[in-house]
Amino acid sequence: MKARDWQDVLEDVADAKADPGDWHAVIGNRVEGIGEDVFLGHPRAGVYQLKTYAKNPFEIQGVGTQVARHLDDDLEPLFPEGDSPARFGIKRGVSDEAEVKRRGENLKSVFEDHRESPKRGIELFDEVMDALESPAHGPMEFDGEHRPTELDALTDTFDEAETLLTSELDELIDRSGINRGFY
Repeated sequence: MKARDWQDVLEDVADAKADPGDWHAVIGNRVEGIGEDVFLGHPRAGVYQLKTYAKNPFEIQGVGTQVARHLDDDLEPLFPEGDSPARFGIKRGVSDEAEVKRRGENLKSVFEDHRESPKRGIELFDEVMDALESPAHGPMEFDGEHRPTELDALTDTFDEAETLLTSELDELIDRSGINRGFY
């Protein structure tokens, strides 16, 4: 197992060629130190663990790795169900002007449909992500104040990755000179 830059891991998620709406996420504060723990799971694309922190208000740094090749029956209950009110999405930039216009028209159509026949927030979010061709989106478990219990269970399950990624992130933070907080 090798720790990689968190952006590279997100590229793997985006390139997974898996149904974008079948992704699930569990996100929360790290147990010790600054930053967040993130687990992204998909039944066929696997489970990815990330550790990130905001170096400053404009830059996020972090590390991650793939911790499982499949989201199996033991891990699935640790990820939120589809009706979870919290959602996440991963986007990819588009540089082709024609593609930007096409996606913009798709998005416009979604909002016109919503105006004519309002949908629940979850349904609207999923339609917006589909219109923008998000490579991964879905329900997430997140609590900005308390660490989700599912996050602790996932961390315990992948303790080898936890040790490696914690060490790598702490080293990254130390090299940045932040000293565990802003001043």
